[in-house]
Amino acid sequence: MDLGLRDRVAIVGGASAGIGLATAKMLAMEGCRVTMIARREQPLHAAAEAVRAVATGDGDRVLAVAADLSLRADVERVVARTAAAFGAIDVVVNNAGGPPPGRFVQHDDEAWRKAFDTNLMSVVWMVREALPYLVQSDQARIINITSTAVKEPIDGLILSNTVRLGTTGLAKTLSRELGASGITVNNVGPGTTMTGRIRPMIDAQAKAEGRSFDEVRDERARRIPLGRIGEAEDVAAAIVFLASAQARQISGQTLLVDGGATSSVM
Repeated sequence: MDLGLRDRVAIVGGASAGIGLATAKMLAMEGCRVTMIARREQPLHAAAEAVRAVATGDGDRVLAVAADLSLRADVERVVARTAAAFGAIDVVVNNAGGPPPGRFVQHDDEAWRKAFDTNLMSVVWMVREALPYLVQSDQARIINITSTAVKEPIDGLILSNTVRLGTTGLAKTLSRELGASGITVNNVGPGTTMTGRIRPMIDAQAKAEGRSFDEVRDERARRIPLGRIGEAEDVAAAIVFLASAQARQISGQTLLVDGGATSSVM
């Protein structure tokens, strides 16, 4: 199936590893020109080389920009460099990683401000800067990576539970405000996914309980109706579909990629 992504321009956050990297690879394989963002320059450039190796199309179709999405100036720089390199922006994948775990009493004002800037304001800034280019596209897509916590709060993740709901409300409202310009706005909520964020959590639990990593991983997998912990590529596939021409009538939605683990009906 032709997803209509050849020569489209996509910006992907958190692209040096995990879901962001898997998404950048899939988009590049579909022929997209991709700007990859991450904070650490060395891992980002290594990831960019891996994406270039699988990219479909002629010329250098991958731009790597080291940036901290919790800083407005960095977001502005990413959009400016993308527009200068590729001349357009069609797809924005807002993916900045999750806030640190902890309960209410464990977080001070600075932790709340950092979570707010990283997971909500980064989306506001990115959309604001990219919007002049998105309105010129006939296949404009805004896709935010959130969490299943927006449907069912997760104990010990109060920052994520709170701030990601803000992103969800923003996306729903933007889908109504920007729909007349043909821009779709959606969220993808990963469940338990084997990335660099979940591996340390499983490892810490295993050490605390005197068990092996595999035992704890398999126990978590049994709680998922499909019986497996997701991979980054599972989430990336949903993102790429929402970026496709075929997803033109899907907007204002939150798609969970969790193997059926979340118990909420809507």
